[in-house]
Amino acid sequence: MNEPKRVLLVIPRGAEVFETAAFFDVLGWAATEGTEPIEVVTAGFEAEVICTFGLRVRPDILVSEVDTENFDALALPGGFEEYGYYDQAFSEPMGRLLQEFDEQGKPIASICVGALPIAHSGVLAGRCATTYHLMGGRRRQQLAALEVEVLDQPMVLDGNIITSTSPATAVDVALTLVERLTDPDNAARIRHLMGFDLQG
Repeated sequence: MNEPKRVLLVIPRGAEVFETAAFFDVLGWAATEGTEPIEVVTAGFEAEVICTFGLRVRPDILVSEVDTENFDALALPGGFEEYGYYDQAFSEPMGRLLQEFDEQGKPIASICVGALPIAHSGVLAGRCATTYHLMGGRRRQQLAALEVEVLDQPMVLDGNIITSTSPATAVDVALTLVERLTDPDNAARIRHLMGFDLQG
């Protein structure tokens, strides 16, 4: 049996519940039903994270305890400003974590406004990405102001970084991460077993 691919799922305060769950659930299906083992480790900035709408999550480890050498990829959901998402997502520890994963060439997968902390860290400067596109495009303007070339696509892949537009893309982003960690056939298998290929 191969050593499991380890994914660090970072859950800042105010993380969007569906996006967080999509990463955890799709990767869980891949771990159970896929061709290669995958382990998900959740990380937060405090012992209990209050996500959007009040969901409480107890992460496995604290961000301050993370050794990036022990992980193969980082997954980052977006979140709501009203629930304090950017307080932690834009923090110096988050920025350092993203920089280390990028320097090591490891996949960084984000959903919706999860692209903004990546850009805030400087990792996306001069690269292509996308982010939340509705409500007047304010988040895309914010992304562009961080020296990112914003593309009008549901999902953008630039090297090791995956960004997307909204919660509707969450499953596709998670499956793309499975593909990056394993192979396209395995990702297609998980898509089919979860019923997302619309073929029953």
